[in-house]
Amino acid sequence: MSRRTRIPAQRHGIRETLADARDAFARVTSHSPSRFAIGVFVGLITIFTVLLSLPFAAADGVTTRFVDALFTAVSVICVTGLSTVDMATHWSPAGHTVIFLGVQIGAVGVLTVASILGMLVSRKLGLRARLLAASDTNSMRAHHGPVAEGQAIRLGEIGSLLATVAVSLVVIEAVVAVLLFPRMLMDGIPLWDAIWNSIYYAAMAFTNTGFTPNADGLGTFATDYWFLGILMVAVFFGSLGFPVIFALRKRGLRFRSWPLHTKLTVITTLVLLVLGAIVLVSLEYLNPLTFGSMNAADTAFQSVFLSMMTRSGGFTTVPISDLNNSSLLIMDMLMFIGGGSASTAGGIKVTTLAVLFLAAFAEAKGRRDLEAFGRRIPGEVVRVALSVVFWAASIVAAASVILLHITKAPLDHVLFDVISAFGTVGLSTGLTETLPDEGKYVIAATMFLGRVGTVTLATAVAATQNSQLFRRPEERPLVG
Repeated sequence: MSRRTRIPAQRHGIRETLADARDAFARVTSHSPSRFAIGVFVGLITIFTVLLSLPFAAADGVTTRFVDALFTAVSVICVTGLSTVDMATHWSPAGHTVIFLGVQIGAVGVLTVASILGMLVSRKLGLRARLLAASDTNSMRAHHGPVAEGQAIRLGEIGSLLATVAVSLVVIEAVVAVLLFPRMLMDGIPLWDAIWNSIYYAAMAFTNTGFTPNADGLGTFATDYWFLGILMVAVFFGSLGFPVIFALRKRGLRFRSWPLHTKLTVITTLVLLVLGAIVLVSLEYLNPLTFGSMNAADTAFQSVFLSMMTRSGGFTTVPISDLNNSSLLIMDMLMFIGGGSASTAGGIKVTTLAVLFLAAFAEAKGRRDLEAFGRRIPGEVVRVALSVVFWAASIVAAASVILLHITKAPLDHVLFDVISAFGTVGLSTGLTETLPDEGKYVIAATMFLGRVGTVTLATAVAATQNSQLFRRPEERPLVG
């Protein structure tokens, strides 16, 4: 056989191999996007656990213990911010680079990353890849059966959404880094350290992770309102979610033209931010260890900062252990709620809270339909919201009981760290750093379940269930 006839055959074999790989990818993702997402999360955590356990990742060149490498990998991929080692001193520059890359992957979302990979393989975004990406921006699409109308992101817009995800991540982090860089130089930080710290802080703020590159954490910038204000704005945009950023990019600040999801997310986020700050001030203004020693301006700013970071940011200028127990309980509530859907924040999501509030209001008014801003919200959305809250509460309760049994620590501290792990917040009373190995595994599992999402878990379990073709007789039990 001549050379001219062999080359086309080889090229045809490569095309067939790529086509087979593309078909296999489509079969796996279309069968169950939820289970595929969980599998990718597990795979990424495994890879980063291996990388972080290698000697090159540690500052002292010694292999990191498996439990600490696993915990850090879960915290990184789930963009949580909790740690069992000193993040600033334990890891080498190579280790910090691995952590930085892991946080970026976790922030974008595994389903979106999988969609981008599928698009690169096929060079165009097919229907199955669009369905896969859509399930990340709207969990209702992961369910079998009819999908509610008025989605935040429609199938035809998924390609634009993916571009928005990539561009917003790069642009917002770059802008934040540029704004932080001069402040680093003014504090006398060497040039290259200032560049790296600016980029690192920008990434950890927008991804709502909360890791700090320096041993003192935010202590150096505790009274620097320019620095803290930039971090707070970055955390705010990260917690809104990519669908909201996508809508804002398309429609600007024209509130009437926003989709319902964007309206509910922005309004609920701002209400929780203000209410959280007011309640924290009222509970801490007499505490000399926190706000009691500050003037009015400092107290106002620090309370807003703490309220924002409690939602999922993970940064803090006030030691959590110095807060009153009443404040810890309020922060538990804020962490449990979290941020926006398809965002870098965790929790049950602000739209879940908004839907349940609207449902309770409609029931109190005796209204048959659930409505908001001139739109009717389907009943299945309420059922999904209730499922999310139920499974989230079950996960938090189970993890808290297990940790209470293992550590014998106070309930308020255990509950705070468990909810912080579930909501991927990263704040801690100091309990997580002192946990025994079995306790670290419990918190790591809680972080994983919180990031994967209760809806994703529920749809993964229900993926094999068939539609019921009949309805049983109705009977109403007593409720309340």
